[in-house]
Amino acid sequence: MSSQDTAETITDGLRGATATEEVPARRLLINGELVDADRTYASLNPATGEVLGQAPEATVEQATAAVAAARQAFDATDWPTNTALRIRCLDQLHRALVEHRDELAALTIAEVGATPALTQGAQLDQPIAIVRYYADLLKDYPMTEDLGNIESRGMLHHRWVEKEAAGVVAAIIAYNYPNQLALAKLAPALAAGCTIVLKAAPDTPLVTLALGELIANHTDIPAGVVNVLSSSDPAVGAALTTDAGVDMVTFTGSTPTGRAIMAAASGTLKRVFLELGGKSAAIILDDADFNMAAIFASFSMVTHAGQGCALTSRLLVPKSHHDEIVELIKTNFSHVRYGDPTDPKTYMGPLISAKQRDKVDGMVKRAVAAGANLVTGGEKVDPGFFYTPTLLTNVDPDSEIAQEEVFGPVLTVIGYDDDDDAVRIANNSIYGLSGAVFGSQDRAVALARRIRTGTFSINGGNYFSPDAPFGGYKQSGIGREMGVAGLEEFLESKTFAVPFTGDNA
Repeated sequence: MSSQDTAETITDGLRGATATEEVPARRLLINGELVDADRTYASLNPATGEVLGQAPEATVEQATAAVAAARQAFDATDWPTNTALRIRCLDQLHRALVEHRDELAALTIAEVGATPALTQGAQLDQPIAIVRYYADLLKDYPMTEDLGNIESRGMLHHRWVEKEAAGVVAAIIAYNYPNQLALAKLAPALAAGCTIVLKAAPDTPLVTLALGELIANHTDIPAGVVNVLSSSDPAVGAALTTDAGVDMVTFTGSTPTGRAIMAAASGTLKRVFLELGGKSAAIILDDADFNMAAIFASFSMVTHAGQGCALTSRLLVPKSHHDEIVELIKTNFSHVRYGDPTDPKTYMGPLISAKQRDKVDGMVKRAVAAGANLVTGGEKVDPGFFYTPTLLTNVDPDSEIAQEEVFGPVLTVIGYDDDDDAVRIANNSIYGLSGAVFGSQDRAVALARRIRTGTFSINGGNYFSPDAPFGGYKQSGIGREMGVAGLEEFLESKTFAVPFTGDNA
């Protein structure tokens, strides 16, 4: 289906949308039923600023009901222990996602502002692959570990460990990559045997509610195992973090919100997974291929309009080559095609909202007022919520623009004296999510090992895939998503011991 075509209506009500078509109101998934809310709120198409569709405004009472349903499904059904059922349901979910991929892509383009090329990666196709990964992993993952015997009090004792589901999970996601964030939480939680309440991001509710519709209509996932909510009321998310029926909170979003969630969850000592902000640095060494490094730095920074927590928004360059590299970046930015995300030729779509664009523009203006040099960009473009690729130089490494997450297409260039200076500047951050380095490989790897981040790209290497753990150091989060580590976030370990008799070796 062309991204500019109207997606066909299908039997379960899941629809795609063009940039100008308003989609039907969607429904919440609570205890196996697709239900309405008393009120709805508008989801906007960020490329036009027009209403795309209506999302149900879930109440705190509905959130509480969803937690109760998840609690009942965990405590009173065999979902946590029936591995064969979980594998079958994950297989069904994967099949449904594949079969409805084009409708989901059209909706993701319209609501998220993603380009068609992005839906072929982290906006959709890769998240679908995550479901396949965990369905396959569950078939072979060892849920028991034999520890052998120990001698104690003159007797032998045989011990083993069994893995059990962590319990009821509250999953709260951000707007920038809603399919990725939802399925990177849903798939391993379900594989582990958890039940879950998934809350969509307020700015992108429709695409997440569409996942709930697929689960309700195309899988054998029992009632209450997956519940999907949308709401623009912060009280709904807050209720999930404090409800005594929730055993674990998994959250992706800003670091300030992550701090608040961690504090709220502490009242009941919930397990907390946090994937938070970043202010990652890309370092160009003096023996790097400057042109290749500049292409990476430029075009990665404007991917999805800079709305990515792991993007390298600080570019550290040798002072002796500063002007040369800046000129390369400026030229690359001039070639970035931005505009209608339904156009396959578009590289960069809009920011998610007027509020986010105003935030980005305010940070750029304050940086210039503080002495930064605006080389190019710094402009709002209407209609929609577009912001031109922006390059700043003469940036103080301790300034707001170099320390705080912008979440927009803004690259700051900072000069350094030598490798030690580059490492010092890169580590001068409360964040530690990602990073990149360009240069001769041995030197680049050695430098990368000195940077305190959870992921790192060397000479353009891509680490992001379903089998690779993703997460950060410092205030970029707690825990790891995806990979075997992502499954183990949702598992508890129980240790057993029995007197050794020879029959239980």
